[in-house]
Amino acid sequence: MSDTAWCMPRQSRRSRMHRTRTGKRIELTSRDIEIFKLLERYRYLRSTFIHAFVGGASETRFKERLGHLYHEDTYLNRPQQQWQFAHSRYMPAVYENADAARDVLRGYGLLDAGSGLSPGSAGANRQFAHTLMICEILASIELGVRADPNLRFISWTEIFAKAPESTRNSPYPFRIPVPLAQVQAEQRTFQGNAFIVPDGLFGLEYAVGGKKSYRFFALEADRATMPVVRSRSDQTSFLKKILAYLEIAGRQLYKSHLGLPNLLMLTVTTVERHKDQMMSALRQISGGSAAFLFKATSGLGTFNKAPVPTPTILTDPWERVGYTPLRINDPNPQG
Repeated sequence: MSDTAWCMPRQSRRSRMHRTRTGKRIELTSRDIEIFKLLERYRYLRSTFIHAFVGGASETRFKERLGHLYHEDTYLNRPQQQWQFAHSRYMPAVYENADAARDVLRGYGLLDAGSGLSPGSAGANRQFAHTLMICEILASIELGVRADPNLRFISWTEIFAKAPESTRNSPYPFRIPVPLAQVQAEQRTFQGNAFIVPDGLFGLEYAVGGKKSYRFFALEADRATMPVVRSRSDQTSFLKKILAYLEIAGRQLYKSHLGLPNLLMLTVTTVERHKDQMMSALRQISGGSAAFLFKATSGLGTFNKAPVPTPTILTDPWERVGYTPLRINDPNPQG
């Protein structure tokens, strides 16, 4: 190294929280377009998840590319909500599409029907960490599907595109109306009309022996913050969700509202004890149900440690009340 090399100014490290343009010219690539498409389907994803879908051999170079798309031409955003967590500066950055990315997709005719909607975006104003957890669960399942040549992942955009016209024309297409008959549960009375908006919605296509079959899933992601039961019946609780989903299953409302042939309910929570309480509530109401599946995992949607894509969530067994555990990748489960 020459003496002059020691005197060369060192380029300062760019802030993770604020854009710092260097004037670098960005030429979009086909992989960039795939990133935009992915983030249009999953609103939020960490860099590690995006790399698992579309990245190359070098994760470091890939993160640098995401940085250029964030800093230079504002194709991507890094949501400010992520920086409120204590360890966020040491975590893989979370990205979402900026308007410039959507303009590119629109120019290529790649904006899906219902773009800007998602099951979890309707209804209550979801917290950032909760929404990120939903995205990481669904993305992990899709990554697991991609590793199995006999499976195909059916995203919410495909479900929306094939839903009944009345649903597609609704401003809240994923809001499923649920007429609750008067029901006694835990010495509380629930009655009247309500609706439920799944946190996520997807399907699996199974190809076995030249034949195809389908199974669809509503996802509920819980960060162990929603009480399983409440003292007042007009307050939100997991118990009310159970009752609503039992009505959806019993009346087959997934057929009339979404055009789906079946629907299973997946619940993912972050605490084992909370999962057991949820299963106990279902047991007390109905004795058990093959349509409700439960799993506890602390590795997704957290800011205490860096979550990683978890495709085994597809192949690991999900617990059921009154029935044997079910692997959702299995086209012909027993029990």
